[in-house]
Amino acid sequence: MEFILFDLDNTLYSAGQDVCDQVSARIKRYMIEVVGIPLDDVDDLRHSYWKRYGLTMQGLMRHHGVDPEDYLSYVHDVDIADILRPDPDLSRALQSLPLRRAIFTNSTTDHSERVLNALGLGGAFEEIFDIRVANYLPKPFPEPYHAVLDRLGIAASGCIMVDDAPDNLKTAKDLGMGTILVGQQTSSPWIDVAVQEAAEVPHVLNLWIQE
Repeated sequence: MEFILFDLDNTLYSAGQDVCDQVSARIKRYMIEVVGIPLDDVDDLRHSYWKRYGLTMQGLMRHHGVDPEDYLSYVHDVDIADILRPDPDLSRALQSLPLRRAIFTNSTTDHSERVLNALGLGGAFEEIFDIRVANYLPKPFPEPYHAVLDRLGIAASGCIMVDDAPDNLKTAKDLGMGTILVGQQTSSPWIDVAVQEAAEVPHVLNLWIQE
């Protein structure tokens, strides 16, 4: 193993921290105020686009001509510093990992940097691979995974992926990566290890390597 890829939101911090709720509220507001979609249609459209394309943004790009950069700037305009606090336990855990580290996220680099800085993790990762890495195609589509591996110059077998979404980890496992699920338990066969929080990753990784 050479690299460990971490998802960002709801992986490096818990889902109860309200960041994604605020982003979700801004997505809804964008659809109503910028795109002009009637309020009564928004929730059904979001669900439909998410199931079909993996992200609401992809549906808005394909069916409403939305500029992805305008959308991304709008929906991530959240005051992260008011929500997240430094996490020294996670910082120590990440520094103890024997693998190189990168972020692999469906959000943006700017959003990622603000989250990492708020958590006290600035400089903890070598690279950030964001939604632009495969022309706005999100995880769990395979294209961004291939793009990340190409950029890193390594095989999937040299990577472990850490994510809170089982579907994202299924693609990783299909490609040959190791998989660690954060925040929930599952019996899914493509999950190698499940942990409650990201700070537990070094412990399970050490056990994994010893096996």
